Amino acid sequence: MLKRKFKLRKFVNDIPLNYKFFLIFFVGVLLPIVVIHLLVMDRMSELIKAREEQNLEISLERARKDIHDFIDGGVAVSHALNTDKTLYEMLDREYKDQLDFYETFDEQLRNRVTSYIPVNNQIQRISIFTDNKSIVNGGNYHVIDEGVLDSDWYKMWENSSNPVFVAAYRAAEANNTASTVPYLSVIERMDYYDYFDTYKKLLRIDIDLSKIYDVIMREKDYLNLYLVNENNQIIMSSDSGYQRGKVDAYPVFQLAEGDNQQDVHTLSIGSAKYVKGWKLIGITQGVRISKAMMEMRLYISALAAVVTLFTTTFIFIMLRSYNYRVKRLSRHMQKVTNEKFDLIQIDEGRDEIGGLIQNFNMMTTRIKFLINNVYKLEIQKKNLEMERVRAELNFLQSQMNPHFLFNTLNAILVVCTKNNYTDVTDIIKSLSKLLRRLLSWKEDIVTLEEELMFIEMYLKIEKFRFRDKFEYQFEVEEDAVHYKIPKMSIQPLVENACKHGIQAIQGVGMVKICAFVVDGRLRIVISDNGKGMDSSRLKEIIMSVRKENSTGISIGIRNVYRRLELYYNDQVRFDIVSTPNQGTTVFFEIPIKYLDQVV
Repeated sequence: MLKRKFKLRKFVNDIPLNYKFFLIFFVGVLLPIVVIHLLVMDRMSELIKAREEQNLEISLERARKDIHDFIDGGVAVSHALNTDKTLYEMLDREYKDQLDFYETFDEQLRNRVTSYIPVNNQIQRISIFTDNKSIVNGGNYHVIDEGVLDSDWYKMWENSSNPVFVAAYRAAEANNTASTVPYLSVIERMDYYDYFDTYKKLLRIDIDLSKIYDVIMREKDYLNLYLVNENNQIIMSSDSGYQRGKVDAYPVFQLAEGDNQQDVHTLSIGSAKYVKGWKLIGITQGVRISKAMMEMRLYISALAAVVTLFTTTFIFIMLRSYNYRVKRLSRHMQKVTNEKFDLIQIDEGRDEIGGLIQNFNMMTTRIKFLINNVYKLEIQKKNLEMERVRAELNFLQSQMNPHFLFNTLNAILVVCTKNNYTDVTDIIKSLSKLLRRLLSWKEDIVTLEEELMFIEMYLKIEKFRFRDKFEYQFEVEEDAVHYKIPKMSIQPLVENACKHGIQAIQGVGMVKICAFVVDGRLRIVISDNGKGMDSSRLKEIIMSVRKENSTGISIGIRNVYRRLELYYNDQVRFDIVSTPNQGTTVFFEIPIKYLDQVV
């Protein structure tokens, strides 16, 4: 058994790649498609037919519901009018003359009937008939005369035993007695109040047939619909409409030749007595559905045959196009394992295999280049970069101390000159402390607490220099003072605030130093209430600070920014905000995850 399995695997592995792909296409794709096509086609046909049948039932039920709602709306209005006590009273009243009737009509009857039509747009007309001769005939109110008694609708109602009766009939047009108009009316005797029975009263509500016809035509794409009454007469259909102008009786519904019982769908309009026997009949063309399904099968089969022929030919051509390139790529990859990086010298093409060949050639060229040049050059480049950073740090740090000492000595000189070389004891002491601190301050990273002590000594000197024109203030959170920062990263900013901000104003100058931790960052803010600067000057300074090789302008601020950038890369947020005659604020933020902390 194991030997036979091994032979089968060897046989499969020995099949050439182009034939192997062709077999995969035939057995794995084409054959399942054909089998599924044959097995599922009949099932699909049944599902399509069932779905169509369901759509037909939905269409028939939708039309039935709309027609039933139209009739029910008329019946509801009829019931509402039939219980109107005032209407009974007005109809049972004996009017002296026409003027007496018109006065009552204007006060009580004019809008009593017509008010129902706007909210029931399926109602075409509402008519009330009575044998009260004192009523003026016209509008919605009519006297029962010989014409009414001889009318079809009246006779149909008399022959009916239902209190509410739905009648379909034809009546002559008012302006053309030779032509008839079809009607569908809800007729009800007004006998709700026994004590208003002096005169016979009859209510007729005419349904707008165009509304029902619109419903029937809406479903024409699904069914040919016939609205049939209790006598099996066709009142309306999608083929003949509602037979306007005819004088013959409504035709009786009969199946046409070619129709069978399966093509006919019948649904009762409703269960109420007034629509008992009324139904909606829908006829489908089942032969056409079967024909369409057969055409679909023939079309899909022909299409499957064409697609199969085309895809087979196409796959054969495509396999031949890349078989040679794959073999060449395989041979050169084998050479790479033997450390031979030869390029594939063929027309690789622009498809995925061509891309592989291009990438392979690029890879081999790059490997050669890396081995011969890049590796050694990269090591030298890294060493040079480290030396450059180290030299720049030393340069920036060496630049800080002379600059600071020069400014401090200059301040002492100004104060001594101004005070005739007296009262300089405290400032000399502060200066000696500063010098001693600078000489012993060998670490480049110090705690914020040490940096702030250094700043306080400097500010005492500036306070002595400016006297009452100068004040300073510290706002430092206790949690912030134990973090370590680069030394001399605050003093140049404070010096700038004193020199360029406070010195140029008339009133009392204030320098404020704040330090706190917010959102995972150590935030240090130096602000003054000095003369500030306009937006153009501020933009010039910010550009000078951020420019790598800038010199001359704001060298102290630039040195602080450069040192922070070298220590923490792009993780530092540094910005300057200034408003003319209001002051300047300089702040920077460092993520505390990059800072050491003294416990």
